[in-house]
Amino acid sequence: MTEPTVHVPAVAEPMFHSNPRRRKDVLWLVLPAALGVLAGVIWWLLAPGGLNLVSGNPDLASAANPVSWLPRDLVLAALMLLAGCATGVMLDGKLQGDGAGRRLAFALIGGAVGAVVAWLVGLLAAQLWGPAPDPALGPGFGFTLRSYAVLVLWPAAIAFITFVLALFGVLSKKPVK
Repeated sequence: MTEPTVHVPAVAEPMFHSNPRRRKDVLWLVLPAALGVLAGVIWWLLAPGGLNLVSGNPDLASAANPVSWLPRDLVLAALMLLAGCATGVMLDGKLQGDGAGRRLAFALIGGAVGAVVAWLVGLLAAQLWGPAPDPALGPGFGFTLRSYAVLVLWPAAIAFITFVLALFGVLSKKPVK
């Protein structure tokens, strides 16, 4: 005997919809990394050994000149501090409510990635638009970064500005009587 086939209507399972706020939080990771490209090009334009727009000193124009190494690192350090402070100020109003820790973590990671991207884009800009390095001097005498601690300044500035703004926010609230 054949049994009748029972057709049970399929129950639609709820589709996984990502929270739009979580998608916006990912921007704190992506935008600093994208801004690292701009910072890298600006570093090459301003720094001694690059286009040297800050000093204009012809003695510092050569990337092989050891006197240009510190100012080159300081130009990138200033760009990292500026980017970190700007990111921290923009993050200030976004640290209340659900996902505040996630936004802060994304901003810190994005700042670190942005700093590394800025460094690598600056090196690439030097290879594309700068003079060819002198092979007799060796690989350490081109447009390079001497102090890798500069790369920590972007996320450190984000953390510091976030801390200071949060501290001022707590201290400015009037006590309840």
